Amino acid sequence: MSGDAKVRWGWLKFMYVYTIAGAGGLGAGIIAAPEVMKSTLGFPCQDPVIFGITGSVYLAFGLLSILGLRSPLRFAPVLLLQLCYKSIWFVGVILLLLVARQFPTYAILPAAIFASYIIGDLIAIPFAQVLAPQPAAGPRARPGEA
Repeated sequence: MSGDAKVRWGWLKFMYVYTIAGAGGLGAGIIAAPEVMKSTLGFPCQDPVIFGITGSVYLAFGLLSILGLRSPLRFAPVLLLQLCYKSIWFVGVILLLLVARQFPTYAILPAAIFASYIIGDLIAIPFAQVLAPQPAAGPRARPGEA
């Protein structure tokens, strides 16, 4: 195994741990103690249903990332989805707010954290393997055939 491959596997596992701690921890906090999380995060009041959906999605990312520690390549699509939605948020929300000069100060920390996930995912995800075409499945034997 080349040094490059070791770094890639290390990055993959690091991003799973980072996702477990960051997204999983935040999601668990939002689900278990939403009022505490709202006051701690300093965000404006949010609809409890939408806040709960956000917490559920973050917790799901954390839980799926636990599986990613066991099978890093098989669960790379979890990181790919994370990369996609955070990049879309960055361009579709943060960039537009910056252009309109309406960027709120409370968004600095989430933007910095999302940027760290985007950069980490871009480094960690082995795009050549994840996006490679899958071999065609051969004919399956029918039950009773050997």
